Amino acid sequence: MTRPADIGQHPDLLELRNHYEAAGQSPTAQFSDGLSLLAGLYLALSPWIAGFSGLGPITINNLVVGIVIAGLALGFSSAFGRTHGIAWVSPVLGLWTIVAPWVISGDMSTTRTIWNNVVTGLVIVCLGIVMMSFGMGRGFGRRGR
Repeated sequence: MTRPADIGQHPDLLELRNHYEAAGQSPTAQFSDGLSLLAGLYLALSPWIAGFSGLGPITINNLVVGIVIAGLALGFSSAFGRTHGIAWVSPVLGLWTIVAPWVISGDMSTTRTIWNNVVTGLVIVCLGIVMMSFGMGRGFGRRGR
């Protein structure tokens, strides 16, 4: 009776792991992870920094979305090979951040919330696209086969 081969030692799987490890350790990936973490933390604290914490719904939204962005950035920096598949979530959350002042129930579209969320959302979208490019095999100097 034969034993099934250990898939964890398959050469293609080992090559794929090395690929994602190299992607996650590149200076560009580390820089974008760090900026994403800072952008998420800023978004979470922005109602108190920018001075619109009295607007409950947008305050809660920014707090929750900011914590999620920061958590994603931590996941990308610590285990990129396992989290690259959800890199698309970051740009989507960035787009949500941009439109949130107009979409959230109540009048949340003040000058402070609009400027804060649009600029922070654009930064998150751009950084999310950079992270997605690492997961697709681009963005860190990998050449085609």
